[in-house]
Amino acid sequence: MTTDAIAAPAPTGRSPFSLRASVRSVAFGKADAARWERPALLALLALTTILYVWDLSASGWANSFYSAAVQAGATDWTAFFYGSSDAANSITVDKPPASLWIMALSVRLFGLSSWSILIPEAVMGVATVGITYATVRRHFSAKTALLAGGLLAITPVAVLMFRFNNPDALLVLLTTLAVYFTLRGVESGAIRWVIWTGVMVGFAFLTKQLQAFLILPVLAGVYLWTAPLQCGRRMLHALAALGAVILSAGWWVAIVELVPADLRPYIGGSQTNSFLELTFGYNGLGRLTGDETGSVTGGRGSQWGATGILRLFTGEMGGQIAWLLPAALVLFVFALVFLRTAKRTDPKRALLVLLGGWLIVTAVAFSFMAGIFHAYYTVALAPPLAAVVAIGASMLWERRSHLWARIVAAVIVLGTAALAFYLLSLATDWLPWLGYVAVALAVVAGVLLVIPKRGKRFAGTTIALVLVSALVAPTAYSLETVSVGHTGSIVSAGPAVATSGGGGGGPGGGAGSVPAANDNGAFGGRHPAGSTGQLGVGQPGQGGQPGRVGQPGVGQQGQVGPGGTGPNATGQNSSTGAFGAFPGRGGLLGGTTVSSEVTSILSADAGHYRWVAAAIGSNTAASYQLATNHAVMSIGGFNGSDPSPTLAQFQAEVAAGDIHYFVAGEVGRANGGSSTSTEIQSWIETTFTATKIGAVTLYNLSK
Repeated sequence: MTTDAIAAPAPTGRSPFSLRASVRSVAFGKADAARWERPALLALLALTTILYVWDLSASGWANSFYSAAVQAGATDWTAFFYGSSDAANSITVDKPPASLWIMALSVRLFGLSSWSILIPEAVMGVATVGITYATVRRHFSAKTALLAGGLLAITPVAVLMFRFNNPDALLVLLTTLAVYFTLRGVESGAIRWVIWTGVMVGFAFLTKQLQAFLILPVLAGVYLWTAPLQCGRRMLHALAALGAVILSAGWWVAIVELVPADLRPYIGGSQTNSFLELTFGYNGLGRLTGDETGSVTGGRGSQWGATGILRLFTGEMGGQIAWLLPAALVLFVFALVFLRTAKRTDPKRALLVLLGGWLIVTAVAFSFMAGIFHAYYTVALAPPLAAVVAIGASMLWERRSHLWARIVAAVIVLGTAALAFYLLSLATDWLPWLGYVAVALAVVAGVLLVIPKRGKRFAGTTIALVLVSALVAPTAYSLETVSVGHTGSIVSAGPAVATSGGGGGGPGGGAGSVPAANDNGAFGGRHPAGSTGQLGVGQPGQGGQPGRVGQPGVGQQGQVGPGGTGPNATGQNSSTGAFGAFPGRGGLLGGTTVSSEVTSILSADAGHYRWVAAAIGSNTAASYQLATNHAVMSIGGFNGSDPSPTLAQFQAEVAAGDIHYFVAGEVGRANGGSSTSTEIQSWIETTFTATKIGAVTLYNLSK
């Protein structure tokens, strides 16, 4: 909570500020700000920068799937435009390329390195904190806005994803900007602001497809309800914003769909080489229904945890985002009650509904989606959650002269500490005393909150205890996240925790309790450089408990969970059938360490071939591509289940002398996907001679 909940003067009439002035206000604060406000804002942004940039390269290539595509885009402009996995443009990644564009430009500017790939995400994180501050500051005090920005900055999943190269960092930045521009439109009624909103949502679509549209009903509904215009003009503005969404997203989609298939790379993640199929199937409605042809697994939610209203509070999910989620929901309801008499066009209430609607709609979608769902998706909740907590706490603190308000505040503080104690208990071997500290501080803070009379110093002490008790646990999670590297396609913040039924972490064996995907979890995750550990033994039907990086967890029924991977990992992956790969061969959801001997062999005479190698699955191919800095064909795309290339196409490429080697691997096909990758490997095994290089099996396709 904050000691100063005095609302900033609400803008009236048409806003005199341009977009340039808006950017300046984020960077330097309001022109009429108190003397301390600008230094405080700059300090917040500076500390956020340190948090997000500190030891950034520890994660190596992070998600090698996207790093390889960035490498390709920095080498070839066609690969840049389409988001190809390799510079020879065999297949694209399974997302639109907007986030890849920014990383590829960074690599073109600074050269290929872990830092040049990851620094754009860190910058996006700092910018998102700044935009959140600016959004809240327009109608609430500087202290409230600083609290909102600070809460966002230390949210564990935000710390993770603003230091990682998945598309989520750009998605969160763009949706936060969309909320800011909608608020400006509500304040002034100027059409340019809703046009900018549409542009942000359109480019968010080019970042992560239909997830960007979760916020659209909230943006449109709030503007149509609260904008200071006649109903007809509000409708026309909404249509203009929709047009901006279609144009800013549709230009790229139209080009991809209109260019003949033989003149562009295959659309990864689709079964028909169609971006529209990818949009409405695998990356669209299939995520909600669980019907995702060619997905990692079949079955509704069997791999990604049980759906339901409590999903975000369980296991691995809770540690990412849930620390303040109940408090946010309670404070949102009370804040709405406080503003119940506001006029229709009141921008303060409009902002609250924008933020609360964004939070609730996204949380409900994540709670009940039956398809692929990973814990790190919850970063989309971080900005609205932080802002709602800051605003609601500020408004409740304003009413602290009432006993009921003090009791409500105390209950929220104690409930938040109890939730922290539960979430910390899931990480049984990590700081076991921290939960008791949080509860003890919360009890003291709760007692101080209900005391009726207080001076300024007493109030400051109370607020300090409230903040420490509420934030000590998530802050510790965030610092733990920064202290280690993260690699693989599925990562999570904080220490390893036990999860039930997958829950985004994935199995190392059958059903039951399995380790989270961080800290050498099932599909990659964290890896302290050079660290090794002991084997973890699981019970029948369970995944093996994680060792440190590079060491497999072994189930008693013979299932083996892969070790962590990445530039600093010390071990190799181990087989889990569809979910891993044999040592040296990479895996479905994580890459592999490529030896210098294999790198030298693949790099020899690289200039004579379009692809120095081909491998099944994008992560396996990415590891070899990043090691050799030459194009490696991904057979079957991310899951190895896309019909790209067909057997006939692959045979033609081999006959033309375009592919030098094939790296043997094994990636299972699931949920109705193509069997082309199996056909290609079978043909190679019966046609060419295998050569073993350590744990790696190579086939020289030029002989």
